[in-house]
Amino acid sequence: MKKLIKTVIIMGMMVILGSYSFAFDMTGLEVMEKVYNRDTGNSQTSKMTMTLENRYGDKRIRKISQFSKDFGKVTKKIMFFTAPSDIKNTSFMNWSYDDENKNDEQWIYLPAIKRIKAISSDSKSDYFMGSDFTYDDLGDRKPKEDNHKIIKMEKLNGENCYVIESITKDEDYMYSKVISWVIKDKWIGLKREFYDEDGELLKTLEIKKIDEIDGILTVMKSVMTNIQNNHKTTISLKDVKHNTNISDRQFTERMMKRGVR
Repeated sequence: MKKLIKTVIIMGMMVILGSYSFAFDMTGLEVMEKVYNRDTGNSQTSKMTMTLENRYGDKRIRKISQFSKDFGKVTKKIMFFTAPSDIKNTSFMNWSYDDENKNDEQWIYLPAIKRIKAISSDSKSDYFMGSDFTYDDLGDRKPKEDNHKIIKMEKLNGENCYVIESITKDEDYMYSKVISWVIKDKWIGLKREFYDEDGELLKTLEIKKIDEIDGILTVMKSVMTNIQNNHKTTISLKDVKHNTNISDRQFTERMMKRGVR
C-alpha cells in the first residue's frame, strides 16, 4: 500500500512539474527582452494630450508634440509643450543608449528662465511636469537592470499574459518591485504595478488602447494612477506616424530652445 501511495505522489509531482515547464516556456528575462526589443519603428511623430486629474476630479490638460528616432546605438526623444500658455515652449529630451553600462541622459528646457537643465541621477525619481510619471519612467529601463521571474500566466482584457515580477539589482532604486502583465506574442506590457521602497503598492500603469499603425502595434492611450494620493495621468496619442524622415538636428539643445515648428 505504501509503495502504491509513493508511486501516486511521484506521478502527481511529474504532472505538476510537466505543466509548470509547459506554462513557463520562457524565462522572465527572455520575456522582458522581447518587450525591450519589440519593433516600434525607426522613428515616430505624434501629438499627445496629457490629462492630470486629482482626487476631486479637477483636470488640467497639456498638449505636446513629440518626436523620436533610433540612431542605432542610441534612441532620442524630444517633447515640446504647446499648451496651456503657462508651460508653452517647455521642452524635454531623452537619450537612451543600447550600451548596458550607459545610463539615459535627460534635459528639460524652462522658457521662464531660458535655461536647459540636465536631469541628474538623483532627480530621476522626481515627477515630470506634475504628472504621475517620474523622469525615470520616461526612459528605457534595460532588462538586465532587474531580476525577473514569471509568477503565473493570466488572461487580462481578453489577452493571454505572462505575469512578471521584476526586482531591481540597485538597492537605491525608487521601486522595490514591479509586476508586469505582458501580452504573449505581442510583447506589450498591458499593465504594470509599481511598489515603493516599503513594498507598498504605489502606482499602476494600464494600457487602454492599442492600434496597428504602419504595421506597428502602437499604444494610443494609457493611464498611470497613483494609488497612494489618488491622482492619475491619462496620455492619449493622435496623428501617429512611423518611419518618417525626421532630421537628426531635431534632437539638440538648440531645438529645445527654438521649439517645435
